[in-house]
Amino acid sequence: MDHAHGGHGMSGMGGMGSTVSSMDTVGAVLFIGWAVAMWAAVVVLALGNRGQVRPWLYRTAVGLIGLGVIGQIGHFQEHVAQVGYWVAHPYSPAWMTPWANGLSRGMGQVDSSKPMLGMEILHLTGNFIFLAGLVGIAQITRRAAGELKSRKWAKMGVWMQTIHGIEHVALTLSVALGASRAIGLSTWFGLIEPGPALVTYRVWWHFVANLIGTAILAIAVYHLWKERRAVKAGYGAPVAEVSEADVPAAVVDSADADQADAGSEESPAAEPTLTGRS
Repeated sequence: MDHAHGGHGMSGMGGMGSTVSSMDTVGAVLFIGWAVAMWAAVVVLALGNRGQVRPWLYRTAVGLIGLGVIGQIGHFQEHVAQVGYWVAHPYSPAWMTPWANGLSRGMGQVDSSKPMLGMEILHLTGNFIFLAGLVGIAQITRRAAGELKSRKWAKMGVWMQTIHGIEHVALTLSVALGASRAIGLSTWFGLIEPGPALVTYRVWWHFVANLIGTAILAIAVYHLWKERRAVKAGYGAPVAEVSEADVPAAVVDSADADQADAGSEESPAAEPTLTGRS
C-alpha cells in the first residue's frame, strides 16, 4: 500500500479532493484501535511471562498471533494488487484498492492540509500490526525448553519488521512535518523526482520487503504448529500430551526430570536395598 507522491497524477490515492464518509472514519478508528489493542497485548504478555505460568497468557498469545496473520494477509494482498496494477500500467499514477483508499481518507483527517499523510499513517499502522503478530510468536515460545525453530524465525522476522517499521516512521514523520515528499529508503531519501521512476521503485521496494517478511511469518507459524505441544507444555499442559515425535528430545527430558523431582518430594524416601546376600 505504498505509493510515490508529489505531482505525478494522484488519481486513486486517498485524501486528494475525496469526500470522507462516516464509513471511512469508522474504518480508520477501528484499524488504529486494532493496532493499539495488539500492542497492549504485547505489553501484557511481556510482563506476564516474567511471572508464574498463567493459562490465559497462552490464549492471549494465540489471539495476538492470529490477528497478526490476518492483518498481514490483508496487507500483503494490497501490495500484490499494486504490483499487478503496475505490470498492466507501468507509466500510470500510483494506485490503491478501494478499501485502502477509504482507510487512507479516514486517517488523513488528522491533517487535511497534507493529502498524503493518511496513506503514510495507514502503512505505518499496518506494519505495526504485522510486527505485533511476530512478537506474539516470540512471546508464546519463551517458556518452551530447548531451541525452537518457530522462535528462531519469529525473532528474525521481528528484527526485519522493526527495520521496516523505522522506514515507515521516517516516511510518515517527513510528510507530517511538511516535507514536499516522503523521505526514506523507499523514496531514496526524497532524491527521486516524482513520476514513473519513483512509483516503480517504491511499489517494488515495499512489495519485496513484504514478500520476504510474509515468507518469514509463514515459516514461523508452520514451525509453531509443529512445535505446539512443546509450547503448551511450557504453559502447564500435561506432560503426557508431549511426545518425542513433536518436540526436541531436550524438551521431553526436561519434562521427565521435573516429574521425577516432584515424585521424590511427595513420596517417602525408599529404604536402601540390601545386596550381597548369599
